[in-house]
Amino acid sequence: MAKVADLPKRPVPLERTRNIGIAAHIDAGKTTLTERILFYTGMTHRIGEVHDGATVTDHMEQERERGITITSAAVTCQWTQAPESGVTKLFSANNQRINIIDTPGHVDFTAEVERSLRVLDGAIVVFCGVAGVQPQSETVWRQATKYNVPRIVFVNKMDRVGADFENVVHEISEKLGARAVRILIPIGSEEHLTGQIDILNKKAVLYTDDENLGSTYELADLTAEQLTLAEDAYSDLLDAVADADEQIGEKFLMEEEISVEELKAGLRRATISNALVPVAGGSAFKNKGVQYLLDAVVDYLPSPLDIPAAQGIDTSDEEKTVETETSDSEKFCALAFKIWADKYVGKLVFFRVYSGTVSKGDMIYNPRTRQKERVGRLIQVQADKHDEIDTCFAGDIAAIVGLKDIQTGDTLSHLKAGILLEPPSFPEPVISMAVEPKTQADSDKMVIGLDRLSDEDPTFVVRVDEETGQTIIAGMGELHLEVIIDRLKREFGVQANVGKPQIAYRETVNASAKGEGKFIRDAATGGKAMYGHVILELRPNERGKGITIENTISSGAIPKDFVPAVIEGVSEAMTNGIVAGYPVVDVHVNVQDGSFHEVDSNDNAFKVAAIFAMKDAFEKASAILLEPVMDVEVSTPEEFQGDIMGDMNRRRGQIREIETKGKVANVMITAPLAEMFGYSTDVRTLSSGRASYTMEPKSFEEVPRAQVDQLIADRGGY
Repeated sequence: MAKVADLPKRPVPLERTRNIGIAAHIDAGKTTLTERILFYTGMTHRIGEVHDGATVTDHMEQERERGITITSAAVTCQWTQAPESGVTKLFSANNQRINIIDTPGHVDFTAEVERSLRVLDGAIVVFCGVAGVQPQSETVWRQATKYNVPRIVFVNKMDRVGADFENVVHEISEKLGARAVRILIPIGSEEHLTGQIDILNKKAVLYTDDENLGSTYELADLTAEQLTLAEDAYSDLLDAVADADEQIGEKFLMEEEISVEELKAGLRRATISNALVPVAGGSAFKNKGVQYLLDAVVDYLPSPLDIPAAQGIDTSDEEKTVETETSDSEKFCALAFKIWADKYVGKLVFFRVYSGTVSKGDMIYNPRTRQKERVGRLIQVQADKHDEIDTCFAGDIAAIVGLKDIQTGDTLSHLKAGILLEPPSFPEPVISMAVEPKTQADSDKMVIGLDRLSDEDPTFVVRVDEETGQTIIAGMGELHLEVIIDRLKREFGVQANVGKPQIAYRETVNASAKGEGKFIRDAATGGKAMYGHVILELRPNERGKGITIENTISSGAIPKDFVPAVIEGVSEAMTNGIVAGYPVVDVHVNVQDGSFHEVDSNDNAFKVAAIFAMKDAFEKASAILLEPVMDVEVSTPEEFQGDIMGDMNRRRGQIREIETKGKVANVMITAPLAEMFGYSTDVRTLSSGRASYTMEPKSFEEVPRAQVDQLIADRGGY
C-alpha cells in the first residue's frame, strides 16, 4: 500500500466528486440538457443544438445526421454553487467536479445505458413534460434499480404545448412505483414558463436573461398563489423525508423544529438510499431550470464516498466476496465498462476506478486473462476530445490507450488486489442479417471492422453460418444493424451487401423426454473404427433460466475421460440448434447412461453420439420455437386509433392498454418482432404522418404452429 504522503495530489476531493449519467426515453432532451450543463459550467462557450448537428456529446457523424445519441459519451465539468442570500445549499460555493455520461434513448442501444449505469453513482432521469413516463423510461428506470443507482428527475420540455408537471410526477409514482417529491416546481408552462419555485427555500427562481442564454437568474419572493403551492409541496416533502429518514422522522415525531439544512440533509440520505426521488421541472431548450438542477445534483446525489463499497469475487477463493474501499491509498481496482476504437488514438478502454490510483507506466493486472500490461497513456475524455493525464484517482472515470486482450466488463487491478468485479449484463440480440463484402479487397477489411465493432458493443454478435459459410451479424434492432453497416463503410472503408433482416428465434421444449444416440463405425467400411453411445434426458427449464447440464452417469458406463466430449456434444447441439437451426434455451439436460468400446471409443465418437441423443430427445419432447415479443407504444391522434388497432391485430398484436392524453391516444401493444418490420412506414401511412411509435424487447414467447411449420420448411429442418 502506498503511503499517503507518496500519493499524487488529487485535483478535487472525493466528497466533491459526482459521477452521474443522464438517461431517458428517446427524444426527452438528454443531449440538450447535457449541452446546457457544459455551457453553464464553462466547459463550452456556445450551446450546441441537436437539430443543428453541433452538440459536444453527439460527436459521431451518424448521431449528428440522425439527431439521436448512439453511443454514450463522457464529459467532465466543474460547478460552483452560488451562495445566494437567504438560500440554504448543502455544499454552497464549493468547487464540484461532475463527471457526466450522456446515454442513448433508443432501445437498440440499450447496452450503452446498461454499462454506464453499472459504473455511475447517480443519475438524472429526464422525462418529457408532455409525454410523461414512456416505455424506454421504464426500461432505464429498471436498469438503474438493478444497480441501485440513486436518481433525481428532471421534467423537461415544460415550454411545450400540453406540458403538465403534476401529471408526470403522478405517473412516476404510479407507473414506476417511486416515491417522487417535488423540489423545483415550474412557474407557468408552455410559452408562459418563466422559472421555478424552490420548495425548500420558498423562493422564486426567475430565468429572464434570454439575451445571455439563461446564464443568469434572479431570486424573488413568491406570490400568494405560489406560496400556497410551495407550502403544500413543502408539507408533502417533509412527510416523505420523515417516513424515509430516521433522523428527521424522530424530530418530526417529537414535534421539534426541523431546519431547512436538516431537511435537505435528510432528503440527501433518503435519495442516496433510493427511498425518495427528488423531482425538478424546467426546459433545457429554453434555458430555464438547469442551474438549480445542477445544485440538486450536488446536494442530493452521492459522491463515491456515499455509496456502498464495490464488491467482487475473491480471486483466490470463488466462494468468498471481498470489498474495495473507496480510497486513493488502497490497492488499485477498476472496471473496464466500455471499449471504443478511436480513429486518432486507437483502442480506448473506458474504466471507473473504485479504489487506489493508477499512473502512466504502472503495471496493471487482468484477473480474467491472468495477464499483466503496462499503462502507456491515460486520457481524460471530453466526448471526442482527449486530454492527457498522469494519474487517475479513486472515484474517477477515464480511459487507457492500447490495452490488448480486453473485454467489456473486465476488472483492472493491482496484481495483489485479489478481486474480480461483477461485469454488467447485456440482453440477447433479437435480429440478425447476412452480410458479405462486395469485393475481395473488402473481405479482409470487413473481418477487421466487424471484429472491432463486436469488441465495442456486447449486444452486437458476429458468427459464421456453418452450412452456408455466410457471415451473420446480430443486434438489438434494425436501426442498430443499420448503424453498424454505416460504420463499416465510413470507418473501415468496407462496401458490403446485406441480406434481409432475420428474427433471432430460439428453440426449447415444453415436455421431458429421453434420447439415445449411437455412433458406430466399422473399420471394414473404411477409416478408423469408432464407438460412442449416450443416453440422456432433457426437460424444460423455467423461462429465462438458460441451459443447465447435469452428469449422473453410473460408474463405468462411460469412462470419465470421455465425459467432457459428451458435454461438448450436448453444448454444440444446443448452440447450433436442433429443430430449425436456432440456438436452444431454457433446457436442463441430464446425461445418464451409455456404453463404450475398450478399443474403438474416442472423444469424437462420444461427441457425435451426444449430438444424436439430443436430436432423438428433441423429436420426442414437444420441441417449440420461441420468438422475440416487443412492447410497442403508438401515440396517435384519436381519429386514427381504429386504423392503428386494426393493423396491429393483423400483426398478431395484443392491445394491453389505451391511455388518452388530450386528443392523443397512447395505445400499448404486445407484438411479435417478426410482424414489425417496416412498421415505421406503415404507421405514417395509416396516420397521414401524425402518429409515432416506440418499441422495446419484452420477452421470448412460443411461436404459433402455423408459423413454426413455415420456418422449419424455410430452414430445411425436420
